Amino acid sequence: MTAIDVSAARAVPPAARRGFSWRALLRPGLIVPVLILLIALAWAVAPGLFTSVNPTANVGPALQAPSAEHWFGTDATGRDLYARVIHGASQSISAALIAVLVGLVVGSLIGITAGAVGGWVDEALMRVVDVLLAIPTLLLSLSIVILLGFGTANAAIAVGATSIAVFARLSRSQVVSVRASEFVEAAYGSGGTFFGVLWRHILPNSLTAVIALAALQLGSAILQISTLGFLGYGAPPPTPEWGLLIAEGRNYLATSWWLTALPGIVVVLVVLATNRLSRAIGDGGRA
Repeated sequence: MTAIDVSAARAVPPAARRGFSWRALLRPGLIVPVLILLIALAWAVAPGLFTSVNPTANVGPALQAPSAEHWFGTDATGRDLYARVIHGASQSISAALIAVLVGLVVGSLIGITAGAVGGWVDEALMRVVDVLLAIPTLLLSLSIVILLGFGTANAAIAVGATSIAVFARLSRSQVVSVRASEFVEAAYGSGGTFFGVLWRHILPNSLTAVIALAALQLGSAILQISTLGFLGYGAPPPTPEWGLLIAEGRNYLATSWWLTALPGIVVVLVVLATNRLSRAIGDGGRA
């Protein structure tokens, strides 16, 4: 196992291999992160339950401070910022989920293939992964989104491509570790086929850490999607998207701080909650 493989394996604590009890989500230390994520997911799935305001319509005076009528105030054109943050959840979170799915599926397939087959296949695939790891994440995502074109879906694919190498390294190291176990050798000695042992013994004991990494990558993906939106490579205006909302308020920080601060706080809370849960999964559910 190479030094990069060891570092990838350590990205998720070893306890992740012992499995995770979903009842651990009810522990006191995880209640707040769980609630934050549930609220954010509810915003993304059913924004109409939380606000009836059209996020792209002018509903009041421009740059109105937060009040009982407009909880997050209004933006430079009089649109309700609270409604835009809620509807922006569907853009940011769905894009982040797509990004994680791309990285998880493609990266795990590469890592599992390399770890299970070994030999020249392992060497060839890992050299490709090394090239991806050598490219800065933001530069790679910007290059891909420029090639594909602007938009939320393309930004999600670009962000997902940046995490392929991480998933590939971790899944490969997990498969190699489990493949060398005595129970796997016993399965082969009992007449098990390559694909049968891989499916029944290697994969179930290898992917828990990968799932924990996927939860951690969700928070990172939200940040990267918001970064691309802030730079203007995500959803086009007036589509509400968290990064775009922060960017729209940066010119009014001195007089209308809420335009950037409140959407930014929402992003930070969601990312922190996601990271907290991913660590809980990695630690086997310890709060």
